[in-house]
Amino acid sequence: MQISDTHSIGLLAIALSLGLLIGVERGWKYRDLKEGSRIAGLRTYGLIALLGAVSAMLAQSLGGYLLGVFFVALAIALTASYVVNRNRKNVSLTSLISALLAFCYGAMVMVGFAVEASAMAVVTTLLLSLKGELHRWLWLLEKKELWAALELLIISVVVLPILPDVNMGPWQALNPYEIWWMVVLISSISFVGYFAMKIAGAKKGIMLTAFFAGFVSSTALTLQFSRMAKQAPQASPLLAAGVLFACGTMYPRVLLVASVINPELLPLLAPSALLMAVVVYLPALWFWYQGYHSVPEDMKHPSSPLSLLSALAFGVLLAAILLLSSALQATLGETGILLLAAASGIADVDPINLSLSGMSREGLAKETAVLGIVIAATVNTLLKAGMSGTLGGRNLVFKTSVPLILAGVLGVVVAFLLPG
Repeated sequence: MQISDTHSIGLLAIALSLGLLIGVERGWKYRDLKEGSRIAGLRTYGLIALLGAVSAMLAQSLGGYLLGVFFVALAIALTASYVVNRNRKNVSLTSLISALLAFCYGAMVMVGFAVEASAMAVVTTLLLSLKGELHRWLWLLEKKELWAALELLIISVVVLPILPDVNMGPWQALNPYEIWWMVVLISSISFVGYFAMKIAGAKKGIMLTAFFAGFVSSTALTLQFSRMAKQAPQASPLLAAGVLFACGTMYPRVLLVASVINPELLPLLAPSALLMAVVVYLPALWFWYQGYHSVPEDMKHPSSPLSLLSALAFGVLLAAILLLSSALQATLGETGILLLAAASGIADVDPINLSLSGMSREGLAKETAVLGIVIAATVNTLLKAGMSGTLGGRNLVFKTSVPLILAGVLGVVVAFLLPG
């Protein structure tokens, strides 16, 4: 047997298995029905996917139109069967569509998209098996939640891709794509936090949101939780724990990224990064313990799933800060990497971290790179401290602002003293 024959047989086997996978779900769902009363079952779905694979194989030799002919013929046969048996309880349009998808997945395998077809077959089977859960979620969905989801999709899927990802404006300080990306992040965290609290309850939902936001944008979470603390003072200890936990995650993340790019930075950066993390994590654990026992189980989740106005206001504020920092840099002249690090930390730590870590492998002094990274992290930390204290008021100012300011100060002091 030739190698090409073995390869083709393997692809046919994959196509058959994908059809059987979908057929298992359909057959299991209707397993209580008598034999012969189902329109399609385990074997039928497997044969349909195999038909798609054979059709694609023949089309490669006899012409692409042949695949379309087989697909149309199958669609007509399935539609006729659906029309004749539509009064049966076990007949649904879903089964018809899934059979057509099985044919397409079989054809995809033969034309070089085996991985994509396998992934989509798994997703299709999962969707078919989650019918009850999806319908229950749909009934529980409120109108305001549906509108919030649509708004989030508009700003992320429609608006974000069309914005230019270039620096423009005075001093080339404004990047529309990056500014709007922050708006999307803040809105997304607000959306995720709403449903986390609605589904898991206030106690678990707040910390779940903080955990995921710590790897995405602690700034966005600080904005959202600070606003919530003013609306729900009884939850301020748990919200403070969430803010500190998300902010504290930034320091080990910065250390990890810098060490991957240049391992020689690890011993120089670790003392500041780990000290800052400990200073923030310790009060976070205390406030989590305190808040977990003080927040009532029946505490209501936020009234709105999406704080779009707050996100837009932060976008405007971010643009103003970027303009101001660029203006100061241009006015005062180029004062070196440390000034650049401080200005960059206003918006985000990761870009300057990547830049300085890379430059340290190309001649920049490692001590200078580490000091610049710590300064950027400190500026970012102080910004979140001010944001939390201003928006959260007295409910958060002592709980979050003080630990964050202390972490920033200690981190810079250690970074200044340790190299010397």
